This record gives sequence, structure tokens and C-alpha cells, in this order.
Amino acid sequence: MMTVTALQHLIQTDLIRMRMLAQVRALALPDCWIGAGFVRNAVWDSLHHRSPSAPSGDVDVIWHNPGHGGEAIDRALEASLRGADSAVDWSVKNQARMHQANRDPAYASAIDAMRYWPETATAVAVRLGVGDIVEVAAPYGLHDLFDGVLRPTPAFTGARRAIFDARCQGKQWLLKWPRLRLELI
Repeated sequence: MMTVTALQHLIQTDLIRMRMLAQVRALALPDCWIGAGFVRNAVWDSLHHRSPSAPSGDVDVIWHNPGHGGEAIDRALEASLRGADSAVDWSVKNQARMHQANRDPAYASAIDAMRYWPETATAVAVRLGVGDIVEVAAPYGLHDLFDGVLRPTPAFTGARRAIFDARCQGKQWLLKWPRLRLELI
């Protein structure tokens, strides 16, 4: 798929993101990815003919291991990543426990957990695989991300719709990236 190749190229040519992916891979966590704004913002910068900006805000590291669900483990992993790169606001979350906080059914994997994220364009993650190949996880595909479409995931079209709307407003995506468009289901 062309968009997977385009995303791999975009990430692989970004030295900052590749370094961060290597730092996360060094943790050797099961089913581990960096997602959300880490990926989304790089693509949206590219769509606006900008160089990828350095990741800002928190950098979402997700992993899935039902046998190690404690928040203390996530905090220790964040501390380890801060030791490798203190300039990054690392946010590590074992998705095996996050369904409780979000009042969702138990997540079967990190990718399954992404199905419950608010926007389709945000529900994308990458990790560094064998041979430093960038692997891509996108349960809703990459079309909305590469087409600049803001659309809620199915989990945020009903009672949680206000959360999607508040995120779009609060994060000011349409001001930062004016070529984006809001498409509602």
C-alpha cells in the first residue's frame, strides 16, 4: 500500500523520530508502539509542505501485557526513557489496563486498544522492527491521516462524541494545519 510506504519513508528520514523509536525498542516491551501525535503530526506537517516538527506534548508509548498491568511499571518505564532523553515528555501506558479507565471492553492487544482512540487519523502507531524497518499499525487505515481528514472513530460517534469535538477545538488542529478538514460520520 502506497500510504504505508510513504509513512515508513517519512519516519525513516526523520532522525529525531528514528532515535526515539530506537529508545523505545531498547525497552524490549511486548506489543510496543509509539502512536498518536508522534505519527499524525509528522504526516500533517508533510501534507502542509513543512519539515516534520519535533514531537511536542507527550509522546505516547503503548504496549500490551496482561501479566504486568500496574501503573508503577509504566512510571518506571517513563523514568527509563527520560534517562535516555530527558527533553521528551514520555507517556507510557500498558493497554492491558487502560480499558478499565476508559470503560471499554478489555483490549486484546495494543492495536485493538487503538480502535478506542478518538480520531481515525490519531489511531496510528509505528515501531522499529528487525533491520530498523518501520512497522505500521493503523486499525482504521491511513487514508484519513494522509487525506487530512478529522473523523471520529466508531467509539466516539455516540455518547463520547463531545470528547472528539473538544479535542478538535482544544488542540486547534484546523488552525495549525489549515488544509485539514472535518468529516463527521
